[in-house]
Order: sequence, then structure tokens, then C-alpha cells
Amino acid sequence: MGQLDSSADCIIIGSGVGGLCCAGLLARYGFETVVCESHNIPGGAAHAFEYQGYHFDSGPSLHSGLSYSPSSNPLKQVLDALDVDLPCYTYDTWGCCLPEGQFDTTVGADSFCKTLAELRGTEAVEEWRQLQDVMAPLKEAAIAIPPAALRLDWGAIQTAGSFAPSLLKHLPAVMKLTGPFSQIMNGVVQDSFIRNWLGLLCFLLSGLPASGTSAAEMAFMFAEWYRPGVKLDYPVGGSGALVDTLVTGLQKFGGELRLKAHVDEILVEGDRAVGVRLRGGETLRARKAVISNASVWDTLKLMPQGSLPQRFVTERSQTPECDSFMHLHLGIDAVGLPADLACHHIVVNDWDAGVTAPQNVILISIPSVLDASLAPAGHHAIHVYTPGNEPYDLWAGLDRKSDAYARLKAERSEVMWKGLERVIPDVRDRLKVSLVGTPLTHERFLRRHRGSYGPAISAGDGLFPGAKTPFPGLLCCGDSTFPGIGLPAVAASGMIAANTLAPVDQHRKMLRAIGY
Repeated sequence: MGQLDSSADCIIIGSGVGGLCCAGLLARYGFETVVCESHNIPGGAAHAFEYQGYHFDSGPSLHSGLSYSPSSNPLKQVLDALDVDLPCYTYDTWGCCLPEGQFDTTVGADSFCKTLAELRGTEAVEEWRQLQDVMAPLKEAAIAIPPAALRLDWGAIQTAGSFAPSLLKHLPAVMKLTGPFSQIMNGVVQDSFIRNWLGLLCFLLSGLPASGTSAAEMAFMFAEWYRPGVKLDYPVGGSGALVDTLVTGLQKFGGELRLKAHVDEILVEGDRAVGVRLRGGETLRARKAVISNASVWDTLKLMPQGSLPQRFVTERSQTPECDSFMHLHLGIDAVGLPADLACHHIVVNDWDAGVTAPQNVILISIPSVLDASLAPAGHHAIHVYTPGNEPYDLWAGLDRKSDAYARLKAERSEVMWKGLERVIPDVRDRLKVSLVGTPLTHERFLRRHRGSYGPAISAGDGLFPGAKTPFPGLLCCGDSTFPGIGLPAVAASGMIAANTLAPVDQHRKMLRAIGY
């Protein structure tokens, strides 16, 4: 096995948000915890980077539920448990460039009804109100048990059990949460725009259409976005500030983050995971557990050949995957742009093509309209991306230094430029910095199998596997374990893995500390 260099109670593979949430809570619970990150920047798909004075998000840019407590957002629950502060700007408006036209809309139920009235008339508003009525008990059921209370052992009787009366009150609604959202939508909504809009929200949440997105995910979204007084959040200092805050929480309780610490293999003795071997030969032994924040496919690659049951390997390796991403990171001259330019915009080119169709949906984030520190004075930092709809096979096998790769980058990024030009028509004339990311960029820098956004497990067809594995001493967290893929889902996955290892009394103490 090689020379034993050091040890800890828990070793986390990867510093994505799920891994950092798990690690921070484990450290809070008193476990000696080490996070091994292959990159030289923490955060995984949520990391941020600086280039020529511009500060860019690499991934998530749309946040909610982070600016108040108590919050139903699992990520905020982790931040509260770690007793760390994440100041946020708040806003409520985002821009839409849809086949119906170009307009700004706001979060909140009443505000969206105003948009519907202008676009579709009173009948559409009535349908939306009916859907809200149907979703009301589902919203309550979806947040009846906070993710912070969940664990995967008998201790859950003591931690989650106290919320059972609330859950039982919503039991009829709970039964509806397990199926696809389309079943609920189809019973209420006939208006084509509302159906398209809901399908779009499903895709942004799960990478899947309404027929594949669980009703629970959409119920959580309705609880977050379509309620009185709701605001969206953006961390002061950019999304990288969120990652930095999680690292601060980890270190506050004695946890360690090791960057440029690439895990080559999970070490196994007998039938138990006992540690990891890093590139270069260093070994770290785990007294309690190894927790992988790598994807389901990449975790399998880390296990010694033949160490896992073949049936388990076959099932996990055949997990369906979402497509990958294209990215534009741009620095532009902002002189003369509207002062009320929205921070976020969404572009849909063709409803009939379907929201999951390649290059059909484009997201635009201009966070420097909220936080001027993210760009040089008089400039904007812009992130444009196709969210989980770029086929990896178009890129497979290409040499990143080849002319063919450069041509394909120019070709496949054009749709993002055109989407952005709907918001800033002369953006190419304003350009100061331009960076293009591809599925191969995702694969390389994020250590992601085929650059995938995550599993495409359709509601009703299968379940996310959760934190546990058939291998003692090995747990998992991240987007391969909990439905939703986005930040709330991965934060919940990290909490559940950490809670499962924690003594019940420590878990209950944490719940009291965050107000439950």
C-alpha cells in the first residue's frame, strides 16, 4: 500500500459545494477532517477565478434563500450550522428573451401574474392561480422536514422524528411528491406558455424536462420563488465568496483543505475503505470514513478493480448522464449601458425544440451590475453558458491544441454570442476579455466524467442512490446522490452524509443551534 504519511477521522475527495458542506459539518461535529482537492482552487463546479482584473463565476450564479434565517435552503442551513456569515445583494428582476418576446419579469407569485396577464390574458392568470392552490400543500410537505435533520441510520428517529407530526399532516401531499412534476402540471395547466415556462424551470433545476423532474424539486422551487416578498440573492464578492465562506467554516472547526492533492485511488483493506492514495504516492488513512464528492462515474474509477460487487458497479456505471456545458467568460466596456440592466437573463430560442435541445437555452449572468468589485471600473464581467445541453460526443477525442478544436469552439459558442446580443447588441465592439469553455474544459478542470452536469435520473424511473454504498467506510455526496443537481441539492447531500457519521446528540445539538 505504500508508506503511511498521515491520517484523519474523515477524508473528503473533492471540494465541490457538497464536499465542503459535508467536511464543514464533520469538523463541527468534532471529527478530524481533511479535504483533498485536485485543482488549485476550491469549489468544484462552483469555483470562481480572476483573469485580467475580472472575477468570473465558473458555474452557479442564481441563488436564493441565502440572505435570511431560518431558510429552507439546505446551503443556508449549513452556513448557519458553521456560524459563518455570507453577505448577499438581493434583487427580484431577471430578463427573459423568449419566442414570445423580450421582457423583464420578477420573482414572486403576484409579480409573475402581472407578466402572464400582459402576455397571455386573464385565463392564463387563472390557471396559474389554480396551480398555486394545488402546489400550496405540496410546498408545505416539501419543507416539512429540514434536510439538516436527515441522516441514514436509526438515529433519524430522534433527529427527523420530531418533525413527523408536521409531515403526517401533509401525508396526502407527500405521496404526490415522489412522481414527476408533469403529472401535477397536466392536471391543471393547459396554457402553452405556462407549460413551456414550467418545463424551463424543471430543466434548470434537474437538467430534465417536466416529465423527468420530481414534483418534490418543483414544490421546493415554488416555496422559494413564488411567495410574498421573495428576493433572489447574489453573494457579495461573487460566487467565489460562497466557497470561501464554506472553507472558512471548515477551518474554523479545525478542518483542513489540501489543494493540488489529486486522489488516485481509494485504499481498501479487506472489505473496508481505509483511506486514499494521492498522486505522487502519499497516503492518507481514514479512521472513520472516506467520503467521495466525485461523480458516481468518477468514484467508481477510484476504487481498486474487483473491490466492489459487480452488480453495484454495473448499475452505477450505467447511470444516465446529463449533457455538458459551453461557457463564455467576457470582460466588456460598460460605458453607456443601461443603469437598470438586469443581473440575469434567460434565452430560449424555440419552445417546439424542447428545453433540453442542444443550444436552445442560454443563461446570461452579469453580476457586476450588483457588485462593481467584480470588474475594473466602468466594465462588466459576464458569464454566458448553455446549461447542461451541450453533447459531449461532439468534442470527444479532440486535441485541445488543434485547429479543429478552435474551429468547433468558435462554431459552438456563436449561439451564446447571439443570445447575449439580444441583451447588449454591441457587445462584440465592447470586448476586452474573451474566454470559451467546452465540455473538455469541464472534464479537465472539474474532473467530471464526460464533462457531465450530473445524473439524468428521471423521476419515476429510478432513485438517486443516496450517501451510502455497499462498502463499509465509504460514503458519497454531491450531485450523484441527491435529486436536483444544483446547490441546494448538493448541500443537502453533504449534510446527510455528515449527519449519518455524527453522534445523534451532536446532530441534535446542531439542529437546536440553527433554530430547529
